[in-house]
Amino acid sequence: SHRTSWGINAEYGEQDTSKKRARKTTKFQRSIQGATLENILAKRNQKPEVRKAQREQVIRSQKEKLKAKKEAKQSTKKKTDTKAVRAAQKKISKANTKSRPGRTGVMM
Repeated sequence: SHRTSWGINAEYGEQDTSKKRARKTTKFQRSIQGATLENILAKRNQKPEVRKAQREQVIRSQKEKLKAKKEAKQSTKKKTDTKAVRAAQKKISKANTKSRPGRTGVMM
């Protein structure tokens, strides 16, 4: 008297047991370190043009900072007497050439 599942179903009638549906997940936002939720939402709701303008402004200010730094460096370089430095370099290079006798035709 072995019963198959079909036999049982035939005997007792099909039972409609629907699978329990899982609840749909809801999207949830929370603040992260260094930014409150209000900040995040404000940034998200910005118009792209505004965002672009802000980015360009930041880039411009960074470039100007760099330029100022470079100019400061150059001005400090100019303060040292370039003529004296050049002359010293020439002397050194001349001394080097004198101390090395003619090495033409020497194979390494």
